Amino acid sequence: MVTLEVQRCIIITGMSGGGKSTVLHLLEDNGMYPIDNIPPTLLPQLLTVLSKHEAAIKNGVAAVVDVRGDNLLKDLFYVIDVLRGEKIEITLLFLEASDETLLSRYEMTKRKHPLAVNISVLDAIKEERTKIAPVLERADIILDTSNLTLPELREKLFACLSIEKEPFTILLSSFGFKYGIPLDCDFLFDVRFLPNPYYDEFLRPLSGKDERVKSYLMTFNEVEEFTNYIISMLEYVLPLYRNTCKQQISVAVGCTGGRHRSVAIVDLLWEHFNKSYERIIVRHRDIEKEQES
Repeated sequence: MVTLEVQRCIIITGMSGGGKSTVLHLLEDNGMYPIDNIPPTLLPQLLTVLSKHEAAIKNGVAAVVDVRGDNLLKDLFYVIDVLRGEKIEITLLFLEASDETLLSRYEMTKRKHPLAVNISVLDAIKEERTKIAPVLERADIILDTSNLTLPELREKLFACLSIEKEPFTILLSSFGFKYGIPLDCDFLFDVRFLPNPYYDEFLRPLSGKDERVKSYLMTFNEVEEFTNYIISMLEYVLPLYRNTCKQQISVAVGCTGGRHRSVAIVDLLWEHFNKSYERIIVRHRDIEKEQES
């Protein structure tokens, strides 16, 4: 038998409408390899295939197995025993919610319950509870999602699974408008109105990373004032974004050519926020391209 290099697999199951897709996405965003609605008997084969997948090996696999599999769900316990025999850490996570909550979620999303064939949603929920009762009895962790907000669900989920959260990432990038606006930024700041070092023959060959360029820019009050404005705004919104479970925020600063002003401002932002945030990535997209004109 092939030795499996994936060391951890979280099997997500439970009531339809209980939040399985949301939990799968949260685990995926935290680095796990996601699988939705897989027949249990295929799971050992897939873990073997994923023995060459870096994220699956490093962070593990999260797989949704639920009532949509119909009779295939009966193989779940056998598969779990097989995987545990291969020394894979298996956690069976059951997501629960009250009937009232499940009904409300189906009414809100307008989705059809997988068992609601010629019966009401409430009857389908009751039928599902009967079908999935043996899985509930064998669950390692039962998580009731009825009254949880998304941030609360994330906190409880990671605590139950003893998973360390990936740090919130801030991506700071500079760019030149003459080379196009980046399409993937959450916030974009235009600094073309600031004094331009390009028109100083001594500073022109340098970039915004050079202390001489930064010192020149900081002699102008508007540079310091606008930088402080950006910092103040980001200090307000970054915690709010993080509380929505957003894992990364992208902030872009642009000048004409992306070599002087935008680079200097981005480096100043890094110097400030690097004191309070664990992961900040800086990219100077156009710093090596043609100088500003």
